[in-house]
Parts: sequence; structure tokens; C-alpha cells
Amino acid sequence: MSNSQQGAPANPFEVLFEIAHDLTASIATENRYARLLSAVRRAVPCDAACLLRLEGTALVPVAGHGLTTAALSQRYERRDHPRLDVILSSRAPVLFPPDSTLPDPFDGKLEDAHPLTHIHACLGCALTVEGEVVGALTADALAPDAFDGLDLGFLATLGALAGAALRTTALIEALERRADHRSRVAWELQRTVAEGQGTLLGTSAAMARLRHEMALVAASDLAVLITGETGVGKELVAQQLHASSRRRDEAMIHVNCAALPVSIAESELFGHVAGAFTGALRDRAGKFEVADGGTLFLDEIGELPLELQPKLLRALQTGDVQRVGSDAVNRVDVRIIAATNRRLADEVAQGRFRADLYHRLAAFPLHVPPLAEHRDDIPLLAMHFADIARRRLGLGRVTISGPAQQLLTAADWPGNVRELENVVGRAVLRAAAGRGRNEGVDVLPAHLDLGAAMPPVAAPSVPVAPAVDAGPLRHQVDEFQRRLIEAAVARHDGNWSAAARDLGLHRSNLHHLARRLGLRPGGGAA
Repeated sequence: MSNSQQGAPANPFEVLFEIAHDLTASIATENRYARLLSAVRRAVPCDAACLLRLEGTALVPVAGHGLTTAALSQRYERRDHPRLDVILSSRAPVLFPPDSTLPDPFDGKLEDAHPLTHIHACLGCALTVEGEVVGALTADALAPDAFDGLDLGFLATLGALAGAALRTTALIEALERRADHRSRVAWELQRTVAEGQGTLLGTSAAMARLRHEMALVAASDLAVLITGETGVGKELVAQQLHASSRRRDEAMIHVNCAALPVSIAESELFGHVAGAFTGALRDRAGKFEVADGGTLFLDEIGELPLELQPKLLRALQTGDVQRVGSDAVNRVDVRIIAATNRRLADEVAQGRFRADLYHRLAAFPLHVPPLAEHRDDIPLLAMHFADIARRRLGLGRVTISGPAQQLLTAADWPGNVRELENVVGRAVLRAAAGRGRNEGVDVLPAHLDLGAAMPPVAAPSVPVAPAVDAGPLRHQVDEFQRRLIEAAVARHDGNWSAAARDLGLHRSNLHHLARRLGLRPGGGAA
């Protein structure tokens, strides 16, 4: 027995009252749709019913009964479905005759009917709010006389209430999405603040050129590709581009593509729906949706898996993103800033990066120079990092001696600004050993642990003996410290206490260091 033959319809006034009551009730979104459709089915006996929301030129099912999963997951363009177009164009409910030649969009898609079974009775009404069409309500039955005797006036009232319910639910959905978006943005901003933000410093010509290029592109919405060696400050450039853009009041969401396992990279960027894969317990927005209205910073973009690049390209071209496991398309407004330490042109030539994606990302390329190309900025940067360390350690005045600055300026810095920051931070910590809070310290060459950045020879302005043959790094550092101590002692005519003051060391510390280096306090080499 079909649903259309089961019992008499419910009291129409009770149905209308129930729908009106639900308009102001505190009900979850999915339950609102289900309750609305349930009320409709009690008033209109049918084998299938569907509530559809109008999105642009297409109708999208938001709730259905008696229809297959495929039918409920499809978008129905009105130009491809004449019956739906007739419904949307009519101000009154439409009851199609059983012999209508217009194809029914749900033919063969009834859940409990044979795929070749044709629907014989079909009605529908456009759902309007303040004259605007917001959706449609349809009902279908296998029996050709299923809808005989239905009051079209009642159907019109039912459609009006259903339209109001659809609009109310859509507004609630929008508020819930906005609240979820704000919550995720707040979390991302909290994480960014916790990681700390720096300042792009430097007065050299190279840094002036970089700032000029940044000023040109910051106010636009062009995609920016930031290139440069590891540690040059590409993330700082991205932060300052966002801070100078028209999107500055929205969030800049950071994604480290190198830290994304292939298995979750797509979900992380584009989101997923509940049940899309093992462990997907609920719907989750991806970084594109979280960044909607703001900036998405794709760090280490050269590490993005090749199989994910077409979907990223589509998002950049159209602004459309699809969550994993969903057929729905979400439109986002996102400005893209990407960064890499790879030569993406070479990656394209090797087939590891899509050429079309590369050109889309590099609408405006920015190259951040390595520290070796703006050595004039090293003293300024070193003092900036020393001041950060001073505040962190609760120290007083911190200075970097001339010989120490010369040594820093002459170093190679394969790790660039990040390596300089680490070296200076360690040096301040060593210089502060044994000092009280708020007590000043001087950073000397002996406090520097340059590691791979150690220059092959001593800074030229330091009066030391001719350089010895290169040896292991530790031996070179020891030899450099030995020469500094000998020079200081010689300047003070053998007075080790005066030499200790000159080098910024406590006398006992200087004696201990001299003995380790094979020097005898009060004399020459041991």
C-alpha cells in the first residue's frame, strides 16, 4: 500500500498551527526541516515529498521523504527541469495533470518503487518571503487521484508558512556558521599570537627594495608568492602584507604545507563532512572557509602534494571549495599569500609542481634577500634580538661589543636571520651568567657560538696574530678566543684584571678560560 493511501489527512489547521509554532521554537536546524516536512506529509498524503532551497538558479534539497539518497544529493537547475521552473514561476500552488508531458525530476527516484515506475500525481508550490522566492515544496504520488480534493487555498497558506520556516532556518544556519567561523578564527589567531610575531628590520638598499615592492602589492588582492632561503623572514613579510591590506581587520590563517600529511591535507584545506572517512565524527570547516574574508597564508607551498594541486587551483580560480565527502560547493572570498624556499620554476620543469598553479600563485612574486646580501643590517638586527633576550631574562642594559659586532657581520649565516636570532639569544644568556636581575651585560666574542656561521678568519679590525691554517671548528673558535685574550693582556701590559674588564669578563672567569685555552695568567702560553 502506498503512503498516499494510508488513512485520511490530518486536520489542516492543526498542521498549520504546528508549523507556525515551530517558527519560534528552539529547535536544531536539521530537526526544523524534518518537522516541517513531517507536517506537510500529514496534510498532503503522498509517496514522496521534498523541501528545496533556491541557491542562485538551482534548487538544492534540504529535506526529503520517500526519495533515494541520490535524488536528495543532487542540484536541480531550473533550466533542466521544466516542472520545477513552472513551480518557481507560479504565484499559486501548481497541480500537474497525471498526463502532463513535462518530465518529473523525481521519476525513477522514489525510494520504495521500481526505478522504471513513473509518478502519476505531482504538486508543488513556490516558497516566498516578502515577494522573494526562497525555495520550493513538492509532493509526488503513484496514484493519479492522490491529490484530488485538496484545497489549493490551504496549500497556498501551507506554502507561505513553509517559506517563512525555510527562511528562518536559513538565517539560523547562517548565524551558526558565522559563530563557528568566528570560533575557528579566534583559535587560529590565538595560535598565531602564541607563536609570536616579529618585525621586518633593516635600512639597507636590499630591504628598501623589498619594502617598496610590498607597498605596491599590499593594498591589492593579487596572489603573492614569497621566495627566499630558510630563515630570511618570509612569514614576517606575509604578516606585514596582510596588516597593510584592506583585509587587515579579518584574520590571516596560516597553513604549513610541509607539516600536512597527505592523508589529511585535503580535509585540512577544504574541510569534511561527518562520515567522509574514518574518524570524521562531525562536519568541519577547512582553512579556506575559516579564512573567508581574510588572508590564507600557504607556507612551504612547494611541499604541497601533487594530487591536491588541481583542487587548490580550482579554489584560486573560482573561489569554490568542496568539503571532503560533500557534493555541495561553498563560495569563499580569500586572498592567497604563499611562500617557499624552493625554486618553483625548477619544480615545474621536473614535473613536481603544476605550471598553471605556479603562475596563479606568482601573480606578484616577492624575493626576500638572504642575510649575506644585506650585512649592513646585522648590527641593527643583533641589537634587536639582544633586546628581546634582555626583556625575557629580566636584565638591564645589554650591549654588543665592537669585536663581537664585527664577528657577527663577517659570519656566513646559512640559517639567515633566524640563525642570527638564536646565536644572539644564546650569547646574551652566556653573558648574563652570574649577573643579577636588572644588571647590565656586555656581549663579547667569547660569548658567541657561531656554529656553521663561523667566518673563516677573524674580523679584520681586531688586532690579532696572522690566521693559522683552518682546522676543526672548535679549534678555530679556541684559537680566535686565545688571540683576543692575548691582545687584551698585551694592551694592558700584562695586567689580567684590566684585561678581564676590557673583555667584559669576571677575573676568575677569564683565568678559567685562559687555563682551558692553554694560557697561563700572569705569563704567556703554558
